[in-house]
This record gives sequence, structure tokens and C-alpha cells, in this order.
Amino acid sequence: MALSKSSNTYGRTSWEDSEFPILCPTCLGDNPYVRMMKEKFGSECKICVRPFTTFRWCPGARMRFKKTEICQTCAKLKNVCQTCLLDLEYGLPIQVRDQALNIKDNIAKSDVNKEYFIQNAEKQLSATDHGVPGAAGGPGKSHPPSDLLMKLARTAPYYRRNLPHICSFWVKGECKRGEECPYRHEKPTDPDDPLADQNIKDRYYGTNDPVAEKLMRRAATLPRLDAPEDKSITTLYVGNIGEKMLEKELRDHFYQYGEIRSITIVSRQQCAFVTYVTRSAAELAAEGTFNKLIIQNRRLVIRWGKSQGKQNVPGTTNTEAGARFEPVPGLPRALPHPEELEHNFFNLAPTSNAYPSPYPQYSPSTYPLIAPPPPNPTPNQAELPVFLAEGQQGIHYPSQDPTRLGAINKTRQT
Repeated sequence: MALSKSSNTYGRTSWEDSEFPILCPTCLGDNPYVRMMKEKFGSECKICVRPFTTFRWCPGARMRFKKTEICQTCAKLKNVCQTCLLDLEYGLPIQVRDQALNIKDNIAKSDVNKEYFIQNAEKQLSATDHGVPGAAGGPGKSHPPSDLLMKLARTAPYYRRNLPHICSFWVKGECKRGEECPYRHEKPTDPDDPLADQNIKDRYYGTNDPVAEKLMRRAATLPRLDAPEDKSITTLYVGNIGEKMLEKELRDHFYQYGEIRSITIVSRQQCAFVTYVTRSAAELAAEGTFNKLIIQNRRLVIRWGKSQGKQNVPGTTNTEAGARFEPVPGLPRALPHPEELEHNFFNLAPTSNAYPSPYPQYSPSTYPLIAPPPPNPTPNQAELPVFLAEGQQGIHYPSQDPTRLGAINKTRQT
């Protein structure tokens, strides 16, 4: 039987009257002095079709007015907001929450049993826990948290959801109000997009919700944190900690996974390093905190630390010590290994004579060191030795250039 406010007054005592709505932080807005308009039995609930007290308010500047859509009894049964119908604890659709927590929906959906079910649920809510959301067997905080919900949960209000609707006159090119128009002058979404077709009943009952399906697809592609092969690494990198986070707050959370050796906070970089005594404790902490650790309403970034024993060697990368870079043209090559040098300090090509004489007619053994050297004839440039290694292009050092040693176009003055 319809319980319309104007047509029928049957069961008027079961109509709901309240002093303040059940809202999430996003729908309530960031203004602490929000002004609400209250109307007693202003409209019917979109779920149970019972008249209830409605509230209407503006969540902030340049936002659209919002109002309550369902009664408080239906909101308490699902632990959701009266306006957006999202979970009050995680800010997620009901379908995602119920699937993660394995909750079976037992709410009556037919018009015959709906009124009877709602009346019994309202009596049970009033008798247990003073009507707190989630009581009477509802999906409240009594259920243990889920890893999937912690990863998908929204940590801060999403006020963009309160923006005005798109101006239909602007889409047609006929809006003449300009900046004074209270609606958004933006391109509308694709009508074929599943998110453009949302139903309030489907969201409440957790069936065929396009937003929930999008979140579940995102959960299937979430990144994983793989442990490094180096077993000596027992340090975790903690990012996005903020400026006001203390060491005690990090220690209070990370100590449950094992004994902590040290905690280092880098305030300038807004990060910290948590070092455990054992590798097993570090792996347990990484698995239990990756992409789901929230402290001070901030989702912390968890990564594995890097090994301090591996240093960056010239000609090697940060990850693989054996991989070499391509040499940069015009710059010196990387120094060879000491075993490869074999006292070849100038990196010359291996030949029978490492230092070929440019003047074969004069042998160093012929003239003692104290005797004056003989006249030095001008050699041809083609006869000069080339002090270059195999495959080496260009001269890297000035000392390897024979033309800069004073041996060309100069004769000894006699």
C-alpha cells in the first residue's frame, strides 16, 4: 500500500522523523557552519517508499545543492550515506564492500514484504545499540577489515562530486549567462559510457552498479610489491608521511610485524626508513602495509629499500653491475679493470713493441743519456705512430696527440 504524504495517511506513526541526517564527509562539505533546510516528511524514501524528514543544503561555494534521498532506517541497514549511498567507513559502493566481505543481502525487494521487513528492522535498530549504523546484523564495523577494501578505500573527501551539473544550454551553444551561470560549462560525458547510466536502487541493492564494476577492474590490475633477491635487505621505504608525523606513530604500527632495529625520518623528503632485525619480519610488514596503510588520513607509500653494499661503478647501471653503457662520443672511456691493464698505463693497442720509435735510425742504446742528442730531422706526418686503441674513434686526451708534442714543422737549431 502506498504511503504517500498527500494521498493516504495510513501508518503515519511509522513515518520517520529525525533531527540530523546521516551523511559522509564528501556530501556534507568542507564548511563547518553549513546551513540546512529541514522539511518534516518532505518526500518519500527511494527504497522503502515511506515519507521521511528531508534535509537540503549547499556543501560549499560553487557547488550544487544536495538533499537526502533515502530514510535513515534504510541507511542504517546498509551503513551508507543518505545522499550518495556510499559506504560510510570506506567510501565505496555497496557492491564492492559486500563482495569483499562476503556479505549476503537479505533485504526484501518486493513491495509485499518490504514494509513488513522495514518495520521489524526499525524495531530491532531502536532496541540494539541505540540505532547505530551497522547494527541489527547490518554490514557495519563489526566485520573485520578486508585487504581489498583498504587498498580501494578513499582516504580524503572527494569534493568534485558536489560540482554543479553540466549546463544543457551551453552544450547547445545557447547559454547567455556566461560566468553567472550556476551550471558547469564543460563537455558532457559520452552517453555510451556505462557510468552515465546509474540507478539509485541498483547501487543500494549492490547489483549492476557501473561504478562498482570499474573499481573491481581496477583492483584486478593493482601493482604488487615483490621482495628483492638480496636477502640482506631488511629496510622498508615509507613515503608520503607528511610533516607532522612522529616516529612514535610509525613505530606503533610497524612493531606488530617484528622487532625494529631503527626508524629514520627524513622530514625534507617526507619519507622514512624502517629497518627490521630479520628479513621475515620485513617481508611480513611489506605484505601487510603495501597500498593499504593509512595514518593521519594519509595513504602511505611502501617500497623496499635499496642495498647499501652495491655502489654505482662507472660503466655500470644501478640494477645490473655487469651491464655497460654505450660510450659517449668525445668523452674518455671507463677505466679498465686492474687485471686488464698489465701496466699499459696509456691504454695502447697490444703490439710487439708497445712504444714504437718514430726515428728507427737512432737507437737509445747508441747514445748515452749524458751525450747531446743528434740533429733531429723532420719526419713525415704519416710516419708518426698512432696511439689509439682498437675501435677507438678520435683522441680522448691531449697527451695522446702527437701533433701537440712539438714534432711537426720544427727543426733543431744548431
